[in-house]
Amino acid sequence: MTHQVVQKVGSDHVIHDPRIVDPLPGWVFDPDALASRSLVHATGHGRRQVWFFALNGHELVLRHYWRGGIVSRLSADVYVWTGLERTRAFREWRLLAQLHDRGLPAPRPVAARVQQGTMAYRADLITVAIPGATPFDEVLQGPAAGDRSLWHRVGLTLGRFHAAGACHADLNVRNILLDEAGAVWVIDWDRGRLRHPDWRWQEARLERLRHSLRGQSRLNRAARTGWPALLAGHAEAVGALAPPGSP
Repeated sequence: MTHQVVQKVGSDHVIHDPRIVDPLPGWVFDPDALASRSLVHATGHGRRQVWFFALNGHELVLRHYWRGGIVSRLSADVYVWTGLERTRAFREWRLLAQLHDRGLPAPRPVAARVQQGTMAYRADLITVAIPGATPFDEVLQGPAAGDRSLWHRVGLTLGRFHAAGACHADLNVRNILLDEAGAVWVIDWDRGRLRHPDWRWQEARLERLRHSLRGQSRLNRAARTGWPALLAGHAEAVGALAPPGSP
């Protein structure tokens, strides 16, 4: 079971797993402080930048929470405070802990910080890095695009999550990773939750993934071959869904 320590230092609330980093230095959430100590060895870009760094023999990833959509024009990274356990960082940390404890391939949570203001907060999350991770869409740019066994493995993994009731809020090709051994992982569980397994929301998650594949012609062509294998793997793990429609 994931261990946790919750602390309040000034206006900061921090939760961390003491088996990975203890004590947890406050500067670990500051990219500039990490860089000044020569700990950052790579950065990554999705919708926003992340920092890969080494600490106490562990390869870790720091991510700041940024707002999306139209509201981000008004406030890039400030969220309304409605209680600590309802913050994005604490909710994702606790969900990742539950997924990790169930043996599901989601990032292991290390620490989260919430910087509380009067009526708002900012937040950060640190997880264990996935070794040699490559996003699914980048894999599909190469010779493995038509590999039905790869698509089947992805479907099996998604089915494992769905069978456990793990509902991802934004399942797309960038949030599915393959590690250096070819194992499939699902990342970015912000706003995700555990719910009763049901084919309706499971199918909606798969359709969201299918929509992200349609956004690029090369990925869409690969999906024409691979998508049936993905659905077969998913059904194998979770049980038959209602007819998902044509790929």
